[in-house]
Amino acid sequence: MKSIAIALCLALSACKGEDPEAAGKAAAAQKAAQEQAAEVMEKQFNEAVAAHNWRLAKGYGEVLQVDHPTTDAAARVKDQLEAVRAKAEAEAQQQRLAALWDYGDELVKPNGHQLSAAIYSQEPVDTDGGGAHPIRLIFRDHPSWGRSAYLVLQAGDFDCYSGCKLKVTLDGKVVSLPGSRPKTDEAIAMFVDDHKALWKLAKTGKQLSIEFPTKAVGKRTAQFEVSGLQSEKLPKWN
Repeated sequence: MKSIAIALCLALSACKGEDPEAAGKAAAAQKAAQEQAAEVMEKQFNEAVAAHNWRLAKGYGEVLQVDHPTTDAAARVKDQLEAVRAKAEAEAQQQRLAALWDYGDELVKPNGHQLSAAIYSQEPVDTDGGGAHPIRLIFRDHPSWGRSAYLVLQAGDFDCYSGCKLKVTLDGKVVSLPGSRPKTDEAIAMFVDDHKALWKLAKTGKQLSIEFPTKAVGKRTAQFEVSGLQSEKLPKWN
């Protein structure tokens, strides 16, 4: 920064007509100082790219284009910047999708651990006529009860006590899976009886929706962004 300031001072002196040669030297000094500062940032950009730190690389590259747009370093980085931006955005999206899932590991005496993977619906759904609430999809591996997949409501109830067919859509492809509501008031839950099929869908697609019957308002649909599922968290399911 000090060298840039000196160069600017020389340039101002030259503009007053003091010395054309000084003006040329001042311009050259200013350009050299700009190139030097830009090369430092270019190095930081390249180091971030080598480390696959796309978010940091994107930041260095964009600041370089704003602060030193006419430098050779900015021109070199500009050729790579669109690809780096795309990778940074894809990485941020994958991190967002992964964060949608919650994983549980609960000690269940005396048999071992209960593992679970759960995700809330992309949008809340009105399941009782009284307002919209999130719906939760849970995959569970219990040491005594085995594996199961089920939906949980915050309000209302499922109309599936004698069994029902659920319309399940993954990325536009529709399948029908059996469902059942356990005869218990401990939780407002409904099992997707073919849990293996639902797990396969969840771990291989992006957008999963499940249409289910309710007592109060008929059929409703919950949508889930499932592509961030870390299936290795429930190893027995694989």
